[in-house]
Amino acid sequence: MAASPLAENTAPQDLARVIVTKVFVRGLKVDAGIGVYDHEYGRLQTLVVDVELDVAASHFERLGDTVNYERIGEAARAIAAEGHVGLVETFAERLAQACFFDPRVTRARVRIEKPSALAPHAAAAGVEITAVRS
Repeated sequence: MAASPLAENTAPQDLARVIVTKVFVRGLKVDAGIGVYDHEYGRLQTLVVDVELDVAASHFERLGDTVNYERIGEAARAIAAEGHVGLVETFAERLAQACFFDPRVTRARVRIEKPSALAPHAAAAGVEITAVRS
């Protein structure tokens, strides 16, 4: 049997240095009052949200060592609960800003799809923004 490529006294965290960790949520469905047209007021529409965060941290052993992705879903639902939002871009910007709740987050990419926007001619329309910590 071949010997392990790892030296017996070398801990895995000593072999490589993690520079950026990506925390993500994909396909989060959020019902929101959104849109600028008369027929969009007074009703909820489903948004599909993808978020990717760059986190300047490594060596995770406990939940407190990383960014809890449940907070991303909570932030998206809180924005929807605040009331009608005219533009998907506005919703995305608000969510991106909320993602900086943790000081280790250095970049937030937020993609919001509005599946009903161009139905039945397109699967979805939406926006993607990237925000960086200033």
